[in-house]
Amino acid sequence: MPSFEVLYQAAALCLTYPDDDFRARLPLLREAAPQLREFTDHAAVTPPEELAAHYVQVFDFKNRHSLYLTWWRDGDTRRRGMSLVRLKELYRAHGLEFTGEELPDFLPAVLEFSSRTGNLEPLLEHRDCLEQLRSRLTDFGTPYASVLDAVCATLPTARTGNRP
Repeated sequence: MPSFEVLYQAAALCLTYPDDDFRARLPLLREAAPQLREFTDHAAVTPPEELAAHYVQVFDFKNRHSLYLTWWRDGDTRRRGMSLVRLKELYRAHGLEFTGEELPDFLPAVLEFSSRTGNLEPLLEHRDCLEQLRSRLTDFGTPYASVLDAVCATLPTARTGNRP
């Protein structure tokens, strides 16, 4: 499987709250990850307050567009707690300690992990969840759908049982 480290890192940045740092990185993101140009071009011409309000509308009001991957499979159950622990252990096994404000299943964190380590296990494990999110974002009509399109295009459509 080809290397998609730059795309995953750029996608992680595109899926975080669009603050001033995000805006400053837009030209670099556009050049580094051409697969994300639909989104980065949109973000570049959208006023900052409008882009921020749209992010909140898409991701923060309901779980319908949840960026927390284990929520898609486990919901708010005890099983989700175990899934989160497994992700933390996977990060730790690769020499990374998860210390962010978000949970370890936050899609930008998972993308950053895969970018840094080359380990696609959490993305492949949650492939169906990513597709559901991508589909819902597309139906919602948000430019964020194009970010999920680019990520999903790098992953096999069905699990083959082989590790990348």
